[in-house]
Amino acid sequence: MVILSQSSAAGVLALLSEPDPVFKQHALKSLNALVPRFWAEISEHIALIESLYDNDDMAKDARDSAALLASKVYYFLGEYVESLSFALGAGNAFEAESRVPGSEEYVETVMSMAIDKYVEEQTNGKQDQVDPRLQRIIESIFTRCISEGEYKQAVGIALESHRLDIISKIYEQVKDTSILTYAMEAVIDSGFSLSYRDTVLRFIYPLFPRPTAGDGSSLAQSLTRLLVTLGDPSLTVPLLVSLVPKEYLLAYQFSFDLVEGGARDYLDLVGAQLPAGNADTQEIFDKIRSILTGQESVKLYLEFLKRNNHVDTLILKHTKDSLEPRSSIYHTALTLQNAFMHSGTTSDLFLRENLEWLGLASNWSKFSATAGLGVIHKGYYEQGKTILGPYLPQNGNESSIPGAAYSEGGALYALGLINAGCGTEISGYLREALRTAQGEVVQHGAALGLGIAAMGSKNMETFEDLKNVLFMDSAVAGEASGYAMGLIMLGTAAEEPVREMLSYARETQHEKIIRGLAIGIAFVFYGRQEEADETVKELLAETDPILRYGGVYTLALAYAGTSNNDAVRQLLHIAVSDVSDDVRRAAVTSLAFLLFKNPSQVPRIVQLLSESYNPHVRCGATLALGIACAGTGMQDAIEILEPMTKDSVDFVRQGAFIALGMILLEQSEASSPSLASTRALYSRIIADKHEDPMAKLGAALGQGLIDAGGRNVTINLQSRAGSRNTNAIVGMVLFCQFWYWYPLAHCACLAFEPTGIIGLDGNLKVPKFEFTSNAKPSLFAYPPTTPPPKKETVTKVATAVLSTTAKVKAREKKKAATEGDAMEIDEKPDTKTEGDGDVEMKAEGTSKASTSKAAKKEPSFETLPNLSRVTPAQLAYISFSSDGKYQPVRVVTAKPASTRVGKNVKQVEEKVAGGGGILILVDRRPEQQAEFIQFETVIQPPPAETVSTSDGDAPGAVESGLHIALDESAPEADAPSSFEYPFDNDN
Repeated sequence: MVILSQSSAAGVLALLSEPDPVFKQHALKSLNALVPRFWAEISEHIALIESLYDNDDMAKDARDSAALLASKVYYFLGEYVESLSFALGAGNAFEAESRVPGSEEYVETVMSMAIDKYVEEQTNGKQDQVDPRLQRIIESIFTRCISEGEYKQAVGIALESHRLDIISKIYEQVKDTSILTYAMEAVIDSGFSLSYRDTVLRFIYPLFPRPTAGDGSSLAQSLTRLLVTLGDPSLTVPLLVSLVPKEYLLAYQFSFDLVEGGARDYLDLVGAQLPAGNADTQEIFDKIRSILTGQESVKLYLEFLKRNNHVDTLILKHTKDSLEPRSSIYHTALTLQNAFMHSGTTSDLFLRENLEWLGLASNWSKFSATAGLGVIHKGYYEQGKTILGPYLPQNGNESSIPGAAYSEGGALYALGLINAGCGTEISGYLREALRTAQGEVVQHGAALGLGIAAMGSKNMETFEDLKNVLFMDSAVAGEASGYAMGLIMLGTAAEEPVREMLSYARETQHEKIIRGLAIGIAFVFYGRQEEADETVKELLAETDPILRYGGVYTLALAYAGTSNNDAVRQLLHIAVSDVSDDVRRAAVTSLAFLLFKNPSQVPRIVQLLSESYNPHVRCGATLALGIACAGTGMQDAIEILEPMTKDSVDFVRQGAFIALGMILLEQSEASSPSLASTRALYSRIIADKHEDPMAKLGAALGQGLIDAGGRNVTINLQSRAGSRNTNAIVGMVLFCQFWYWYPLAHCACLAFEPTGIIGLDGNLKVPKFEFTSNAKPSLFAYPPTTPPPKKETVTKVATAVLSTTAKVKAREKKKAATEGDAMEIDEKPDTKTEGDGDVEMKAEGTSKASTSKAAKKEPSFETLPNLSRVTPAQLAYISFSSDGKYQPVRVVTAKPASTRVGKNVKQVEEKVAGGGGILILVDRRPEQQAEFIQFETVIQPPPAETVSTSDGDAPGAVESGLHIALDESAPEADAPSSFEYPFDNDN
């Protein structure tokens, strides 16, 4: 018997008009199953269905069925609000429907509508007005998530709907700190308001268990990130005190981790509020206070960079030989390349060997060259004034020698760079230099140095000193003052300073001052999210494009690292609609500051912008990729950038070269197939005499960035603590201003983060020990050094042979062959040649075989000593021997290792911070004698008595003061002792 399919719901609908309630109830239940097929026909009777729902004479089950039927009809009609309203009235019928096969899409849509409505009412402060039926559905969702183990889904809904009790309930049930960590990361990274974010963090902080050394969990990283984000000493101090004296090693570890991401004023307050301690604990608290100054970390990283310096000087020599030193732009290019490559290594060998080249610098090139010393010696705060002594203003007075002001200004700027992150002591000297300076060049250098050294100090006296320089209305000094005022008030969102800066920016006629103040205002609102909205709106509505440019950076810095959808949408709109090319370029570049925690999103977002008709938008896309994907080696980003290195516009090519240098930082040829070709491209562009100067500058900067810090640093806008890396973000924003002012490119060094493992014992000494990297050594190896150029040997040119001569010889040979006289003579050279060929082929084949054999035999792990370079991607493969003398008090990284290793390794989609760096070690075998690494002793060079600076503007003039703190009065070295050369051993 064939069952005929139903072609209409008319018969069932007719039952709804029957007077008997039993027929109506049967019709409602039947229609619920027919809605997906006949919803259009049923919708014509929706008024009747609604009346049945409102009819009190009907049974409860019948009314629920009527409500469910109406809800499903409205769902198919696209009226989702009405659908939700009737679904709430359906009660048990809706819950039963969720278990019916085929209705999943309907149930899911209604559920999501219910969650959205619930979140809206909860966030608008209408908790008391929430519909009890809606409340019941939400509670059922929470119950189902918890019962099915979908804890993260429940936590997400709880955060959105301000139901923190659910988070507490889940944690009490599972006792898993990963739930709390997930809630913390979600509220920090997902664009919640600042006030709600702080409420959530303060709620979950007491739920975290007390940390213990060596527990193998990432609890320490989570707590550090939470404390750094809140920046509240009243929470931090009790935690550190509770760890002393039993877990004092963990207290040291927390202190080092807090320094990685904490604001300067917050760390100073924590140090000041720590107790003095008793006889047993006083030394421990003193060490914690010392660590919190930041100077201990700076010293250790400085030693790490000095020991592991792998700069390839042949690359610098090639650039120097290829670029005309008398050209200001080329001189600056090489200065920046050398500064980046030697950043933090204190190695000024290249400058010592090329004093004549250095002497060709004039005016602002001289300023940049002197400032480059600050990048090279960054972190060497103990000797900063000694190293720069010959260039600093003597006795507080400016030199009257022509051109000396540029060296003095550059030296003050360099002093700020050297003391970045620990500059509280040098700030007084720089303030005094700013007050006494008369010339705008020295004021410019002093203001920049002061802003960087005293970054985030919130010192109003310093702010007033800078404001006084600003009011002189000097374009050069005023621009630097604008930047510095913002840096001093970094992240304060202070109304009065912003009002003063904005009003002066509107009054002055100098574009440089307006730009300095615009970026300064952006710094003031750093990390303040919604508090910056009014100022951003005001700046973006300005007619002056420079103030709109500042508005773009204010928006980017206010929401830095949050990936806020509204901010991203606003920047993308500006990037395609603003009438100013500068503003459009800045809008695209600023995307990097919003999305640096999710670098895999950036190539997809800027893909179309990189193909824009507007070269400024294309240039912005290159820098956005470079900054957001720095150090990741992300192939998606490289594939977008490589065609842009052939762009028709010179500054787009420049941006592509710089971005490639950032992305390929600390990559090896095994991990990134594009590394060798990119390095070869840089060399070719620099050597090409017909290439544009802009592109050559970009290639030189790219070469400097790809080998930055002696090949031991990366660029990461996220600190190891997992929070925003303030110094790096500020450094990259200032670096982006090199478009207008080359000396600001030096600020890129603020973003350089040393990547190594530095183990310390309980006395904060550096012991000798080894750890294992469970990956092939080639995957994370240093790039090979450039082979020295081979001496060209003169090759013999083959003698030309005419065709007629060849025919004659062939005939003679044939004749001789027939006579058989010269058979043996002819064969011998042939045999010899073949034999030689065979030998050569065998040798070549053998060498190939041995090479492939060696490649196959590459070990799957390597053992590294303390103070070794460990790249961020390598951290996941690091392990400490379980039976070793030393074990770290916290896990090396919270990031799991990738399952595949090699050229096809999947790139990490998100930058996961919180690993490596300075590790405090537990001594498991105190009875064993420990060996320690001795730091190099530094002999202070005596400051130069007089500094004679010739007129650098004269052609070929060489500054006699360019000794880089070299003691020229030192006695000559002794001659080597006599020896005999073993000639008999010569081959």
